[in-house]
Amino acid sequence: MSLTNTYLDEIQARIAKMQATRMSQIEAAAELCANSLMKKGVIHIHDTGHMVSSELVNRAGGFLAFSRLYLSMNIDNPNKYRASQPNPNGPQLGFMPYALRASNVRPGDVIIIGSVSGRTAPQVELALQAREMGIPTIALTAVAHSSKLTSEHPTGKRLFEATDLVLDHPTEYGDAMFEVPGLAYPVIPSSGIMGAVMLWSVAAGIIERMVAAGMPPTVFRSVNLPGGGDMIKAVEQEYVEKGY
Repeated sequence: MSLTNTYLDEIQARIAKMQATRMSQIEAAAELCANSLMKKGVIHIHDTGHMVSSELVNRAGGFLAFSRLYLSMNIDNPNKYRASQPNPNGPQLGFMPYALRASNVRPGDVIIIGSVSGRTAPQVELALQAREMGIPTIALTAVAHSSKLTSEHPTGKRLFEATDLVLDHPTEYGDAMFEVPGLAYPVIPSSGIMGAVMLWSVAAGIIERMVAAGMPPTVFRSVNLPGGGDMIKAVEQEYVEKGY
């Protein structure tokens, strides 16, 4: 069997595994998010670059209430000698409380934080600071991978240990799926696809709940359909007026 067919079979098997073993997580996340949206909250999505925030935000059929949350602090001080030494101050995380409060995040919203490893200090700090503000947090991570790694956060916590809910996609330690003779390392990661599938599954659960409650969410239509620009403007105005 070709590697291409092996890959497609494996992805289908992992989606089936997700459906068989993670539905309680998906339903809990959908319930939390739907309740937030029906109270005019916003679902903020923050990730470390594995496509999730791009995949879920501003997409045809997706929610206007899904918002990409990007936080950064840029410091330019490139001394080569100092850069070669360990930083005695540890991770510079003090900006996070200010950044969150300066953003559009409010109590009653939900923050989804995606990190496959779950070890990076800024993502753990974001979860902890959001919870301090009373904002529910959801980790999108791979516990089988993350649990074998050491956290970079001063508390020693990984992301799955710092949030209210966990969406644990079936991705193994090391992420890449296949050993190939002649290559030094395994190839083809599963985390991006599995994370996107898991979050769209949550989105389906949100839609189901909101429609049943008589509060259907405002969704994007494709800008590439005839009259797409006008349709986008119309649904944006609808969202501003409804708040969900």
